[in-house]
Amino acid sequence: MDIESVRERAGDLPREPGVYQFRENGTTLYVGKAVDLASRVRSYADPRSHRIAKMVGRADEVEVAVTDTETQALLLEANLIKRHGPRYNVRLKDDKSYPLVQLTDHEFPRIEITRDPDPGATAFGPYTERGRVEVVVKALRETYGLRGCSEYKFAGRDRPCLDHDIGLCTAPCTGEIGEEAYLADVETVTQFFEGSTGVLADPLRRGMEEATETRNFERAANLRDKLEVVESFHEGAGEAVASQSPEQEVDVLGVVVEGERATVARLHSERGQLVERDQHTLSVPDDDEEGVGSVLAAFVVQYYAERALPDALLLPEPFVDDELDAWLDTEGVSVRVPGAGREATLVELALKNARRGRGQPDGTAALADALGIERANRIEGFDVSHAHGRAVVGSDVTFVNGSPEKSDYRRKKLDDENDDYANMRSLVAWRARRAVERASGHAEDDRPNPDLLLIDGGEGQLNAARDALDEVGWNVPVIALAKAEERVITPDRSFSWPSDAPERRLLQRVRDESHRFAVQYHQSLRDEVKTVLDDVPGVGPQTRRRLLRRFGSVDGVRGASPDELQTVSGVGAKTAETIRGRL
Repeated sequence: MDIESVRERAGDLPREPGVYQFRENGTTLYVGKAVDLASRVRSYADPRSHRIAKMVGRADEVEVAVTDTETQALLLEANLIKRHGPRYNVRLKDDKSYPLVQLTDHEFPRIEITRDPDPGATAFGPYTERGRVEVVVKALRETYGLRGCSEYKFAGRDRPCLDHDIGLCTAPCTGEIGEEAYLADVETVTQFFEGSTGVLADPLRRGMEEATETRNFERAANLRDKLEVVESFHEGAGEAVASQSPEQEVDVLGVVVEGERATVARLHSERGQLVERDQHTLSVPDDDEEGVGSVLAAFVVQYYAERALPDALLLPEPFVDDELDAWLDTEGVSVRVPGAGREATLVELALKNARRGRGQPDGTAALADALGIERANRIEGFDVSHAHGRAVVGSDVTFVNGSPEKSDYRRKKLDDENDDYANMRSLVAWRARRAVERASGHAEDDRPNPDLLLIDGGEGQLNAARDALDEVGWNVPVIALAKAEERVITPDRSFSWPSDAPERRLLQRVRDESHRFAVQYHQSLRDEVKTVLDDVPGVGPQTRRRLLRRFGSVDGVRGASPDELQTVSGVGAKTAETIRGRL
């Protein structure tokens, strides 16, 4: 596009927030966000760098999407960068996109949370906090009965499914509700996502008041918690991140850029103590001229998908992104570039971590080469834990680029059976079914398919896992790591790699984490909770289960602060203090 074409296109655009894409023959070259679309696109008539000028010269069109808020523009930009991998954007490798809510384009539309909307679907979002969105979608289904099942489950039914029995669906599949009435409910749900909070808040408030009058206090507390989420949902279009007291959580970032690769080291501090450190890799356009500031901006936007923002960010250089600065300020995040003192020392430590990680393999490339697979960036590890066939549980942990992705961890309570092979077969079949259902449109588990499955065990466990994959029809490479000799077992052969080989160390980290996660869950199920939590006033069976699910065990509940306890649905300030006192 020449200068005049850019100016002409900008003249047709609204002065509203949104996202723009420069495209060439339908391929996205660059994605950007703007508070004022017309003004921002017009600025490309005078590009700020040679790289951007080159991009504009290649583009033959500018596509735009208007958003309700500046925050939505920022999040949508991150989604589009992840989806299209545009040549001229800095991109965080293998990170997540932000979730949306879609109403599908079917005769009886389905509501679901997704990162990749179906063609023709009406999508709302994106949102940062999936947990808040899940609360809202479930409340909408409980109130208006929209279906959440996939098409193959919907078609050809002769009786309603369990969702109808528990009040989540009005069962249009069997004619329990007519098309006209169902579509009216769909329209009401659409109104909610367009900003009419009352269509959901009012029924929840009435239900809470009725529960209180009948002294059903646990249900009242549950509805109260849902109401709080619903009423705050549109304050930031569902994206508001609840902050704690000032400076409780601080992230310190260090960046090293080498050619088309950047390494970002993150140090996470809570209450003045460093509690976590990790490293991330970004791909950088080979002719990028904006350096560390643009890498930092890209990392912050893309990394904090489904992650709570800290209270403060400490950086080695300022962002090259005014909209990002404004968004973080709106969210209450203090952004500082310290020049001296303890904070400057922390930034230097993060920089040292980034330099140390520069060029060091995370093991994924070496592992893929050794196994002869395309890549091993995303690995899921499986283990089973039980006590002589009792309290049998399975773990499913995820590593991305050599680091644990804890938001993608899953665990499963299995049937009590003192058979390690049968238990592993059951666990892997459960994961495989969820993956196959996702591919057919069911969104219960929207994690992407892994590049590799790792089984904790030997040849017997590996064969059990392979049987499960064959039975369900999920085609994913699978190997096992045997503890005794640290042998890597594949369907065709076994390997004994050196102890310092990066591919072996990576598999050991995944195996050890899957074992830890399984044992932790197993121990939580064996806790003698009836004599402890059941005697706490205000804590019923459902709340007890939520507490154990959130904190892992009674000891975890005992160690939680009142504020942390109140993050559990059904636990208010008074109940939190009672729990603390009793435990």
